[in-house]
Amino acid sequence: MDALVSANKQTVQGFFEAVSERRVDDLPRFMAEGVVDHNKIIHGEADEPGAAFDGLRQQLAAFDPLIVQVDELVGEGDRIVARVTQRGTHGGTHPRMPEPTGRDFEVEAIWIFTLKEGRISEIRAVSDRLGFFLQLGWDWPQAD
Repeated sequence: MDALVSANKQTVQGFFEAVSERRVDDLPRFMAEGVVDHNKIIHGEADEPGAAFDGLRQQLAAFDPLIVQVDELVGEGDRIVARVTQRGTHGGTHPRMPEPTGRDFEVEAIWIFTLKEGRISEIRAVSDRLGFFLQLGWDWPQAD
């Protein structure tokens, strides 16, 4: 395996471990300061450099525990794709649902990371949002 791909996989694995272990202060070890997260459907944070940190803080405030189990990592060059299982409990407030439901969820997701200089610079993700909303009892978002 290419040394760059191997190092990038370790960074992505470390990122998910930090999230799962709620080590917010460690996130800058894995994410560039100006990281851009293109995944707005759940987080709702601004699409601007560095806003991903706030999105992750929102997720950790809303879901405790929030565990991201890495099922598979695939890499090429500066890109790493992670197939993961995400599970947790909605026990805190969230921009999409301010009142905690106390309900558990488990969904699969695919995250695509771009890394530069050993840190995550860009994030894209898709997940089973319908299953997520149904398991938590959230209303489906309406079009504006």
